[in-house]
Amino acid sequence: YRALGFEAPAFAHIPLILGTDRARLSKRHGATSVMAYRDMGYLADGLVNYLARLGWSCGDQEIFTRAELIEKFGLENVGAAAGIYNPEKAEWVNASHIKAMTPAALADALVPFIAAAGFAVPARREDIETLAGLLRERASTLVEMVDGARFFLTDDIRIDPAAAAKHLDAGIHPALTALRDRLADLAEWNEESVHAGFVAVTETFSLKLGKLAQPVRVAVTGGTASPGIFEVLVLLGRERSLARLDAALQGIETRARVGGQT
Repeated sequence: YRALGFEAPAFAHIPLILGTDRARLSKRHGATSVMAYRDMGYLADGLVNYLARLGWSCGDQEIFTRAELIEKFGLENVGAAAGIYNPEKAEWVNASHIKAMTPAALADALVPFIAAAGFAVPARREDIETLAGLLRERASTLVEMVDGARFFLTDDIRIDPAAAAKHLDAGIHPALTALRDRLADLAEWNEESVHAGFVAVTETFSLKLGKLAQPVRVAVTGGTASPGIFEVLVLLGRERSLARLDAALQGIETRARVGGQT
């Protein structure tokens, strides 16, 4: 190097990356290519952030943008011990990056995964952005977000039998029927009016809000976990929401008849 007029470059090794069993990382530890992580719904920034932190630290900071990594990375903070690849920590870092994205940027990232899952991409851009905003707090990957968006992307809703047995029984039928009729008569379909409808029915039947909200959640999404129920109903729209409530009420009546015959 000196003969050419250059200073010799400084060489350094970053720590070896091991699996959670402290063996060398291999196929048995999971995905082995960047493209595999992309297809699993990891953001590029999330994966870069996690890999950078495997053998390097900057105080207690865990989440970095790429600009921050470029600014702060230095060999002096590279550790000597091997890094342990932790899939749960990788998901947490990725989830943090998802939460930090704007609904618009997240919608752009989400569209290819909606199509890859076999769903029609919603025609209205604002619906995709609303979905992204509702689901970004609840998902670790873009694949998880699409799974959480199933209630909106398809009307082929299969209600979990355990959830139906617990929340859609004959005892809730009168209140659920009253709510269905009240929602059908709303002058406007927005979160405020839907919430007011719930409050009116809970007062009439002396129910806590959760005792009505959870059966509705099961009826319109198929399960017990979703974003806020008022937001879900508004996003679905009046027609789709009422159709699912009608189907749930019919299911309660059918189960009651069958139960009465046995």
